[in-house]
Amino acid sequence: MKKSDFDFELPEALVAQQPLPNRSESRLLKLDKNSGNTSDLNFTDVLEELEAGDLLVFNNTKVIPARMLAKKPTGGKIEVFIERVLNPHQAKALLKSNKPVKLGTLIELGCQPQLMVSGKQGMFYLVETCTEQTLSELMQAHGHMPLPPYITRDANEADDERYQTVYADDQQAGAVAAPTAGLHFDEALLQAIKDKGVNTAFVTLHVGAGTFQPVKTDDIEAHQMHKEWLSVNQAVSELVNQTKTAGHRVIAVGTTAVRCLETASGEDGRTAPFVGDTQIFIYPGYQFKVLDGLITNFHLPESTLVMLVSALAGREHILAAYQHAIDEQYRFFSYGDAMLII
Repeated sequence: MKKSDFDFELPEALVAQQPLPNRSESRLLKLDKNSGNTSDLNFTDVLEELEAGDLLVFNNTKVIPARMLAKKPTGGKIEVFIERVLNPHQAKALLKSNKPVKLGTLIELGCQPQLMVSGKQGMFYLVETCTEQTLSELMQAHGHMPLPPYITRDANEADDERYQTVYADDQQAGAVAAPTAGLHFDEALLQAIKDKGVNTAFVTLHVGAGTFQPVKTDDIEAHQMHKEWLSVNQAVSELVNQTKTAGHRVIAVGTTAVRCLETASGEDGRTAPFVGDTQIFIYPGYQFKVLDGLITNFHLPESTLVMLVSALAGREHILAAYQHAIDEQYRFFSYGDAMLII
């Protein structure tokens, strides 16, 4: 298949630049993955679409303040975007500067050198602290919420809360982009879901900067996926298996939860604990092992994520549903509306 097979025209005005006042006020486009039929709902209507015994799987990663505006000792500006923390004092990062960044360059945060460029790995630099402060401490003091490139404004204090799910786990900090399907859930809706007898489980996948990298090959099979770290524990794997054995549905909240589930599951449909990197690339033709449904936002044209949802519901159904969403003025991308593919 070709990258252009997943293209569509999106009016710029439909790219959501701000979150709605309340998380669960978003709209929800329901797509029947078998027939292609769509229904226009409110996000809270998801409660009526779920059944007792279903399992909702969430990604509990927490977004780190990964973007730091800094300068070199010469005074030149440099932007540091932490992509992955390797240990308390070293990370992979993207560096943006007017001039090429040399190894050994010192980076000033505040009024003194705090980081040093120590290596290069492909498109990423290795940076390490040159003070006693950890990277986490430096990001808390100098970092900003890393809003996606299609949000064309600077991050503000409101984003510190709203570009984070309500169930983000402090112990699972490490993402540089939010698992945005989860942004629609508030505490009241989560409680109503549990009260209905729907089970919930939490996996972790630290969303990396590669999620925004475009597919550069026209033949999508030649595209090399970026690596992302994930964890599916024993309790979650057992709950997934029990749900499937009982004939109930496993529904992922977000494409990152899909990547966790499908990476941790075998061809026999059984899920096992998994901790490590995944490069799974899901596009039409992929046979899902455990997934029955998906709650997700609308995705970029020609992106690996629109390919993933096309694998679940069919490319023609997805493109038709997206055109319907455009015609009905749904809000797109991270702070936008949601889809339920079931």
